[in-house]
Order: sequence, then structure tokens, then C-alpha cells
Amino acid sequence: MGYDKTDELCINTIRTLAVDATFRANSGHPGAPMGMAPIAHVLFNQFMRFNPQNPSWANRDRFVLSNGHGCMLQYALLHLYGYKISMDDLKAFRQVDSITPGHPEAHDTPGIEVTTGPLGQGFANAVGLAVAQAHSAAVFNKPGYDLFTNYTYMFFGDGCAMEGIASEAASAAGHLQLGNLIAIYDDNHISIDGDTKCAFTEDVSKRFESYGWHVQWVKDGDNDLQGMYDAIKKAQEVKDKPSMIRLTTTIGFGSKLQGTGGVHGNPLKEDDCKQVKQKFGFDPEKSFVVPQEVYDSYHKHASEGAAAEQEWNQLLSKYSGEFKDLGADLKRRLTGKLPEGWQNKLPVYKPTDGAQASRKLSEAVLEAIHDVIPELISGSADLTGSNNTRWKSAVDFQPPSTGIGEYSGRYMRYGVREHAMAGMMNGMSAYGTIIPAGGTFLNFMSYAAGSARLSSLSHQRVLYVATHDSIGLGEDGPTHQPIETLVHFRALPNMMVWRPADGNETSAAYYMALTSQSTPSIFALTRQNLPQLEASTIEKGIKGGYVALEDSSAQVTLVSTGSEVSLCLEAAKYLKDNNNVKARVVSMPCMEVFDAQPKEYKLQIIPDGIPSLSVEVMSTLGWEKYSHEQFGLNRFGASGPYKDVYKKFEFTPEGIAKRAVATVDFYKDVKPLRSPLNRAFQQLI
Repeated sequence: MGYDKTDELCINTIRTLAVDATFRANSGHPGAPMGMAPIAHVLFNQFMRFNPQNPSWANRDRFVLSNGHGCMLQYALLHLYGYKISMDDLKAFRQVDSITPGHPEAHDTPGIEVTTGPLGQGFANAVGLAVAQAHSAAVFNKPGYDLFTNYTYMFFGDGCAMEGIASEAASAAGHLQLGNLIAIYDDNHISIDGDTKCAFTEDVSKRFESYGWHVQWVKDGDNDLQGMYDAIKKAQEVKDKPSMIRLTTTIGFGSKLQGTGGVHGNPLKEDDCKQVKQKFGFDPEKSFVVPQEVYDSYHKHASEGAAAEQEWNQLLSKYSGEFKDLGADLKRRLTGKLPEGWQNKLPVYKPTDGAQASRKLSEAVLEAIHDVIPELISGSADLTGSNNTRWKSAVDFQPPSTGIGEYSGRYMRYGVREHAMAGMMNGMSAYGTIIPAGGTFLNFMSYAAGSARLSSLSHQRVLYVATHDSIGLGEDGPTHQPIETLVHFRALPNMMVWRPADGNETSAAYYMALTSQSTPSIFALTRQNLPQLEASTIEKGIKGGYVALEDSSAQVTLVSTGSEVSLCLEAAKYLKDNNNVKARVVSMPCMEVFDAQPKEYKLQIIPDGIPSLSVEVMSTLGWEKYSHEQFGLNRFGASGPYKDVYKKFEFTPEGIAKRAVATVDFYKDVKPLRSPLNRAFQQLI
């Protein structure tokens, strides 16, 4: 493939746009865009298929910038190819309410596939996107109908290579033999602290080879366009391994500070900006200049992408005529909508049904709905038997050559890689044909917290099945018993945290999680058995909170979640029999959903005029919003049989009753007593 002056002009235009945008913002990272402009030009203009007029075309090639601080590289490309990113948007880089934020955010910017920022996240996202493509191709492609053929391309830098999540994800990708994944490593030897020899001296190529990747090295990433082209072409030909191209570049190429940490995270000085432009043949006195020749070159490739999509749409139309069910299923999936009537398969329970752990109740939901929601893919981080995330007939997602599964399989063996699992699921969700669910212990969601946060930020429908939710797991002790974990995730905007108390509430949790297209969910599930509640229904559960035991003359409201709801019901009976105190009980499986209900409903559940006590074997932080007093666990747990551990901390009917009586006594003379939901300061927020 020959390269000429137009290619050079395109590359230098990307560089100068990055220089101008970061200088204007007085903030940003010009070094990576200046160093990676050549490979970006080769990749986008020679290999990638996309249509800027329809950024969501299902078979587009995906691009992930894991070293997301270099996002001006991507914004410049998107603008030049004709995505809805104007020159004014580039000038508004890193400004409030712009669509060009300081790191790529999929929810804000057309053409951004996944939200990257914390280093290594994009790497895991890219592996998830590649998983989704392999699965979708295995399910839908038929002879003569290759509907899903796209590649996932990903840039990552030294920082990503150092992050643990990238190592986890790279190991998983190698095992899964994802030949549709091509990663390009910006080997510039610079991080924020300066030359990476101060902290990072491993042989990254050998590491990736040991993971089972196909590895190449292009030594002149500043000039060798033909070498870059040949490497990508060769990577495409390798079908049974993911590919990593090590590309040695000069960070900040063209700057006076090129090759140093000084150009990593700081805009160039004005005199440096001018000399860079002069060096690249631009007027040093002008900013944000794009020669028409550059627009013409890039728009030509964009029009080729639009034509490719038109051909694909015609293929899909013909496919839908021959494979009616599959065609209809694919079209439905791409809308994000669920199959009609799927919710009728959700298990419904009576009070007389046997007690079960909520992890088993979750398994019952998966068993019941997996056939009617074919896009649901489950999995676990090496805890399948504990998380109960696998339905009986599930086939593993594995390379066909292994003989232990197929790419059409719907069960993921993530291995002991909680963080990569979560990051991969964000990529799987972003692909558009899959709803991922993945299991671990609730305590180890803390290992996955970085990716779970990005699930919320990027509005991905991801289901986290987090079992062993409390001191109720017993003998494994404090290292495994989550205390602060729910507080952490409840604090996340756009995250539903469910802690169901029985089977109907578990079904309600799945209903809400699956119907909420832009909100992730965490299910905190028990190891120990829970009785089916008298008053619970799916309809009540989907409101996030409801009355589990009513008494019009009650003197206290006990509000609780999960395994403590049945304890509160026992405590209410104990109070009546032993203390002559009447109690009502509220189950609140999901605070976030309860908060979204009308105020009138919420005040029916936790009304004025009666003191309330929250009961949960977790940190009490946050419960003051719903209760006057809190009974929780503001210390680490203990090792022992779970009933003994509960008894040690007085989470028993007697222990709850003791605190309920104290609550009644303390508030008996407070008139009028307002519900915590009615406090004046909350009305001001």
C-alpha cells in the first residue's frame, strides 16, 4: 500500500488539532495523539468499516481507546470523518456540557463505543466487544450470510499495560482465542512519572505471547506507515489468537519536549505550538485548521462505510426472509427491547413454599427465563457452584477447537478475574446484541468496583450476581463478609442495588434489571435459606419497598432488607408477645427504586407519626434517610457458623426487639414526629 503527501497531511492535521484543542483548554494530553496519529490514520483510513451517519450500525468495526487521556486523537478523527462532532465541539474540548469531555464517554459523544478513563478499562471492554462479536457471529451467521464480521481494534499504552485489569483481560482473551481482537500497544516508554524505566521494565511482548496472543513489533511508529499496514493485515489473517502489535512511538512527536514526560499530561507552550505547526507545514498563527484535502480523503472513506452498511442492510433483509425467526430476533435485540411476555416466566412463590437461599432463587429465575431471553449470557468468576449462575442446559462460551464449548455458548467461565469480568461485561453490553450477567461474592465486587462504576456512568445494562452477601456466609469470616460494600454501591448514581428477602422479590429484581435498558444492577444474595414472605409479590417488589406486615396501631416501623426482613417479622411477633409493643415491618429490596416512587407512596410505607428502626447486617451509613434509628454492623464480622455469628451481634428477634423498644421509648414524647422521608432538609436538596 503506497503512502503519499496526502497521508502525511492527514496525520499532521490530527496532530495540530490535538495541539490546538489542549492549548485552548489549557488542559489535556497532547503527547499520545501526536505520537499515535500515524497508526490512527492507517487504521481508520485503510481498515476500519464504519458509517458516521449511523454510528450504531451493528456490523461496524469497533475502536476502543484504552489510553483514554489521549482522546483528542479520537475526537479529531470523528470530526474529520463526519460524525456529529463539529469544529466548535473540538474548540470546546474539556469544557462544561461539551460533547468532547476529558476522557471518552460513550453516552455523550457520537462514535465513542465505550467509556474509558481509568487505565486498562478499555482493554477489558475491547475483550468484551470481541466476545460479543464472536458469539453473535456463531448464533446468526449462516452460509452466504455473514452478518457479523467486524473486528475490535484497541489502542493501549504503558499505563494500561501496568494495570491489573488489563492483565486479567488479556489472559482471558488469549484463552478464548479471540482472533477478531487487534490491540495496538503505544510503546513510548513514558508515563506521568516520566520514563517507565523507573517502574516498568518487563518485556510486554513476551508477556502477551505467554497469554496466547499473536505478537508483532513495528519499531518505527513515527514514520513506517507501510510497516503498520502490513502488521494490521497480518493480524487480520490470524484467526485463532488475539493480536498485539507493539508500536514504538515518540510521545509528543514534533514538540520540543517530544519523548519526555513533559508532553504527556500538559498542553504545549505557545512557542512550541507554533514551531510544531511550522514544522508540519501549517501557518503558525492559525489554529484549528483542516485543509480541504484532508476532509475529502476522510469523507471518501466514510462514504465507503455508508455503502457497506447499505449492502449489509440488504443482506439482513434477505436473511430475514430465509431465516425468519433469527432475523426477527436479531432486529428485536438491536432495539434493546425484550421478547413479548417474557415476564410471565418469572417464578412466583407462595408463603407455603419452602425456604431457599436467594442465590438459589436467582438460579431459579435464570432457569426459567433463559429460553425466552436468548440474548442473556451468564457467567461467573470461578464461583459457578457458589453463585448458582448456570442453568442446567447451558453450553459454555469457549473456542470450538477446545471441545469444551462453542462460541454460541451462553455461559462465561471468567476465571478468578472479577475486575476483568466486569469490564468485559461492559463491552459485551455495549455491543448491542447481548445482556450479560456475571457472578462473584458480594465482597469481591469491591475488586470489580472500577468497572461497576463505569457500568453506571456509561448506562450499560449489566447484571452483577453478588452472592454470600453478609455475615450470613459464616465460617469464611471477616475477609469474605461484606460490611461497607452495599453503602459503596448504593452511593453510585444510576446503579440499582437489590437485596431481595424472598423468591418474589428476587423475581422483581430481575424484572427491573432486565427492563431497565440503561441502568446496571447488583443483586446481593444470601447463602443461607430465607422463608417466603406472607405479603410479598412481584408487583410490590418492583416498587423497591413495601409493607411486609401492617398494623394500624403500630408503635414502631421496622424497615429492613434481605435476610433481616424475616428476622424483623419474627421480632414483631416477639415484641407483641413479650413487650406489648406493636410493630409494622417494611421490606426495602432496592433503595434506588423506592426513591423513584411518588412521595405519597413512600410516606404510606414509612409514615409520619411513628418512629422507625432500620435493621441490616451492614454498615448503617445511608439508612438515616429512611429511619430514625439504625441497627447495623459498623465493624468487621466474625468467623463461625452463621447462626452463631448472627447471635454474637444480636441480630436475633430478641436483639431487634430490644432496640425497637428503645426506639419507641426515645421518641414517645416527640410530637409531631416526622418521617425521615419528610425532613425539611431533604426537601431542600
